[in-house]
Amino acid sequence: MAIATEFIDFIVPIHVIRQKYFGGWERCLEDHKELIGGRVWYDEHLFRDGAMGPQGIEALVDLWASLGFECYKEVDGIKHWQDVCVYEGLFGGATMPCDWLAVDENTGGVYLAGTQPGELVGSQRNLKEDS
Repeated sequence: MAIATEFIDFIVPIHVIRQKYFGGWERCLEDHKELIGGRVWYDEHLFRDGAMGPQGIEALVDLWASLGFECYKEVDGIKHWQDVCVYEGLFGGATMPCDWLAVDENTGGVYLAGTQPGELVGSQRNLKEDS
């Protein structure tokens, strides 16, 4: 599967969440249960949260760093995303190199590199019928 992107996306591989999030994947889902289907969604490989502005996304990066996630690494003198990635689909993609994230050119969604993009998963807001 691939995940839809909107505004500024904060993306984390689920296998990294299983390793580093206190309480693992189940705890992450519990901690975000009120946001799932709104600004949070996921497929079998990637977890997505997001923000509408730079301050909001900076707060997410800082929060996950405080939880023990290594947000950055340096490769040949260039800063890269490591455990997380900030992605801005309307403004050119990942804000720094992110070797584990791939873009589905057909849907514009993103998926874990090395897997198949498949069906697009996104906000439940997009799936609700107008009343």
